[in-house]
Amino acid sequence: MPALIDLRRRIKSVKNTQQITQAMKTVSTAKFKKAQRTVFEGRPEWHNLPGLLERISSWAGRQASPLLDRREEKKVLVMVITSDKGLCGAFNSNLLAHAHAFVREKAGRSEVSLVLAGKKAVNFFRKHPYRIEWVYADKVEKLALADLKDLAHFLMRQYVYAKVDAVYAVYNEFKSILAPRITVAQILPLVRPSEEGAVDSWPPDSEPEADLILKCLLPLYLETQIYHCFFESLAAEQAARMMAMENATKSAEDLISDLVLDLNKIRQALITKELLEIMTAVEAMAK
Repeated sequence: MPALIDLRRRIKSVKNTQQITQAMKTVSTAKFKKAQRTVFEGRPEWHNLPGLLERISSWAGRQASPLLDRREEKKVLVMVITSDKGLCGAFNSNLLAHAHAFVREKAGRSEVSLVLAGKKAVNFFRKHPYRIEWVYADKVEKLALADLKDLAHFLMRQYVYAKVDAVYAVYNEFKSILAPRITVAQILPLVRPSEEGAVDSWPPDSEPEADLILKCLLPLYLETQIYHCFFESLAAEQAARMMAMENATKSAEDLISDLVLDLNKIRQALITKELLEIMTAVEAMAK
């Protein structure tokens, strides 16, 4: 009898867990659709702006902006973007392992500092001896565009004032619902001006001049790249959590089926045992 009670309690507990995972899947699905729409709407600008800047920088020249300067990487700043919460499979663990390997490789040749977004990244790198310049330790998915713009301007100041020689971002890019793609992107320095005549033999006459256009577009480019990293990571996170909760719901269903089968076997064995005892007693009384 105690075995039956324990099994019934366990079945009830698994059913309650299944209801939670189903609810979390529903919430993640709604958030994923919103994040996916934002990513698909922003990708044309995020992907086409670098090519435009490369053409303009080839006309204006390397001296047009300090953001085009390329220096030896003696000081490197790495931005790592994770989620605040778990229950999203290997989304954070795979990214943090890749980011740690990249940071350790850079630390062998340069002085490395970090910008961390997400509680998982903060908790992970807090145990390592790297200097942390900027932290978003909570509510990453609720960061406003103004916060990301401030971060972009901070990175620009760090590079222009030669406090760092390169800025990299490590994040999960939304590739498909099944699996995100871990991406390491160089944020600064920006596009390398092409050799003279490599892009256009005859640069066009523009109003205003190319260097003025470049000075206006380069900060915008950096801001859009920061938006790109965060929104891609958010979409990939929600997709990973949605799939993880779906798998958890299916696993709970399979576990409930197994437990019900065990429960029925035990009940059948008890009923058979009681029938045997009754038959034995009847035969004894008949004799």
